[in-house]
Amino acid sequence: MSSTELLIDSHCHLNYLDDPELALTTARERGVSACVCIGVDEKGWPDVAAMAEAHEDVFATAGVHPDAAVPVAQAQRWLPEALTHPRVVAVGETGLDYSGDTSAENIAIQRESFAWQLALAKEQQLPVVVHTREACDDTLDIMRQASGVIGVLHCFTETWEMAEAALALGYYISMSGIVTFKNAAQVQEVARRVPIDRLLVETDSPWLAPVPHRGKPNQPAYVADTAAFVADLRGCDLAEFKQQTSVNVLRLFDRMRLRLP
Repeated sequence: MSSTELLIDSHCHLNYLDDPELALTTARERGVSACVCIGVDEKGWPDVAAMAEAHEDVFATAGVHPDAAVPVAQAQRWLPEALTHPRVVAVGETGLDYSGDTSAENIAIQRESFAWQLALAKEQQLPVVVHTREACDDTLDIMRQASGVIGVLHCFTETWEMAEAALALGYYISMSGIVTFKNAAQVQEVARRVPIDRLLVETDSPWLAPVPHRGKPNQPAYVADTAAFVADLRGCDLAEFKQQTSVNVLRLFDRMRLRLP
């Protein structure tokens, strides 16, 4: 496969789609070369692993999402072993989300879980996939404490100042379909300003379908629409944009590089 053919959905949840096999077929027809299927908890991990095992162009991550955060002792029962799976390319989705339960107990569990998963990523020499929502300062603080760990802030919706701080730590920034929304001026500013060699695109399917598919369940094929929008936003050649963002995925998730057909 030549580099000019590359277009990678860097973050999707195939196991949540009604018909993941059809979604993969549609994605391939639109030129999507590979998908990263994201693990968010122990319950869903077997389905994520099965998707990656069944398809050469699907890769997996394993982690505990902040909405599913449990005491570290509970996650220790399964996550370290899951990370040894040959199709796993990153730790996560992990991070912090203060948009819901902001009790002291829940925030403490989230912070402990996030910090532990970053330490696990360092130990396993893997990148991390970070979810952050309404938790900018705490997210950056914990990332700074995990020296040497890099990853991606996925489905980025925060300010340029947060993006700039994450970039300084070696992280990448990923744009989802939100960037195509009319009211997404802040996200569009970030999409314009992130250095091209640190930018990814994703669907986060089945959520957040980009224009012109809003209101429909999202699917990996629609990463082509997000890529086209961001390329236009930046004044880039679309083919070059697809190539560069895909090269960025392969650089970050470097275990993918050896396995793409």
